[in-house]
Amino acid sequence: MANDFKNQSSILRKLRIEALNTMQEEAKLAIHSSSEVVLLSPTGTGKTLAFLLPIVAELDRSIPEVQALIIVPSRELAIQIEQVTREMGAGYKTNAFYGGRTFSKDRMVLKHRPAILIGTPGRIAHHLRKGTFSTDFVKVLVLDEFDKSLEIGFELEMKEICAAVQKVKKKILTSATPKVFIPSFVGLKDPLVVNYLDQEVSQLSVKTILSPQKDKLETLVHALHHIGNKPGIVFCNFKDSIRRVSNFLAQHGIDHGCFFGGMEQTERERVLIKFRNGTHRLIVATDLAARGLDIPEIKFILHYHLPLKEEEFTHRNGRTARMNRDGTAYVLQWEQERLPSFIDSPEIEELAEAPPLPSSSWKTIFISGGRRDKISKGDIAGFLLKQGQLKKEEVGAIELKQDCAFVAIDASKAAQLVTRMDKRTLKKRKVRLKII
Repeated sequence: MANDFKNQSSILRKLRIEALNTMQEEAKLAIHSSSEVVLLSPTGTGKTLAFLLPIVAELDRSIPEVQALIIVPSRELAIQIEQVTREMGAGYKTNAFYGGRTFSKDRMVLKHRPAILIGTPGRIAHHLRKGTFSTDFVKVLVLDEFDKSLEIGFELEMKEICAAVQKVKKKILTSATPKVFIPSFVGLKDPLVVNYLDQEVSQLSVKTILSPQKDKLETLVHALHHIGNKPGIVFCNFKDSIRRVSNFLAQHGIDHGCFFGGMEQTERERVLIKFRNGTHRLIVATDLAARGLDIPEIKFILHYHLPLKEEEFTHRNGRTARMNRDGTAYVLQWEQERLPSFIDSPEIEELAEAPPLPSSSWKTIFISGGRRDKISKGDIAGFLLKQGQLKKEEVGAIELKQDCAFVAIDASKAAQLVTRMDKRTLKKRKVRLKII
């Protein structure tokens, strides 16, 4: 136990976290003590770390096979958990498999088995059919946001996965949905439920913004000027609507990214990176962005379209006012439009005249070298400060990937930096730089 505490302290230092929250502490104890755990907690409360810490503590370094299998509904969530696991620095190989990535690349990775394998249901089920890795040593199965995987049509694949891992000793299910239905094929007998859905003190305000026109684009721009330069998400129901909204925002000089199904995975990842580092303060998205994404510090969400179900309204709103912080959910409503019954007479926000939103003070630079090249964040910072002659305050957040890195750079210096530093040597490797 003392050794476990020591390892946890080391991991938290690496993640720059002072202490676990109450939910994480209770979940950790539950997972250590029980073979079946259902963890219910709002989006953004730290469920990933809550299950990763006890899983990592119970892995066996002498087993060169997959020991923990984590199933997630989306590629973004798979990548996010992979990133967190690596940043923990516990010394166990971790990989994420998902659609949109070549199967041959997965096969190459499996030549040296990861201890923790994260994946979407379709891709993991495909691997199990092909027999690309042994399930004999899989002792832990995590179904993260399992209701979302079922909702988007992965029931058959999840049944297949649950049936294939016969030697599992611990099952962990997570969700942010109250009164969630657990299907019988998961095989839970007497799960320990850790439920924090009702214990978070929400500081969420729900307000209505009235649009005099049925076409709400002009009111949207007015509303964004009124809200000010704060990080937020505008939710639309359809990707065609997102394109229309995006074009209108661009015409009015409002920096933003777009996020919806059908986009290339690389493009979706880069939108999130630019949002996290401040290049974009706004994302226009479908409900794909309502759950399971690492996009902290959201001050508002705006429903350009209302979702059809109350559950999705709740999940969208859960992107803001997280972990007892305050936030606002705005409903953009045509004056003759009736609100659904699950929205209870929200306060009307009167829009004040406000100046246009400023352009972002950051640009994002792509660097063609990453962990695989033995490059660290410190190496990149030194490269930009010394060779690039930038000041410390002109270098923002650095995100390091396996084969590349992304850095926020003072917008006024970015183009000059790329011209000067492209094809320079970083850690004995000539790297390419470009603005994305």
